[in-house]
Amino acid sequence: MNGTPGGAVVEFVILLILGLQIKHFIADYLLQFGWMISGKGSFSDVGGYVHAGFHIVGTAIVLLLGGVPPMMILLVLVGEFVIHYLLDFAKIHYSRNVSAQDQPHMFWALNGLDQMLHQMTYLGIAFIIYLWLPA
Repeated sequence: MNGTPGGAVVEFVILLILGLQIKHFIADYLLQFGWMISGKGSFSDVGGYVHAGFHIVGTAIVLLLGGVPPMMILLVLVGEFVIHYLLDFAKIHYSRNVSAQDQPHMFWALNGLDQMLHQMTYLGIAFIIYLWLPA
């Protein structure tokens, strides 16, 4: 695309990560409702599952637009669903007694850790897709 060896691959991976970033903002901030948040700490509550489901629907759209084969998309979605759900479940438990009001530094550090781990998931997805790309 840009004339350099591997340029098209680099541009594809950057666009993939960009798409996953946009998806993350939409699913984590625009489409996450109170009942989802309150359900994240319990394996028996549907809220956390629906939230993780919103994430994988968004990822599916990004990967489909990128021309990723359906079987690879399915494998990525299963992995992302499990990882996203468990990260959110863990965050609820390790930050249970930390409030933004009383412990702002710890609250934002834990929030940042959570977001960083989600972003690392997207880097992992991009790397898996990169490995699939023809040489």
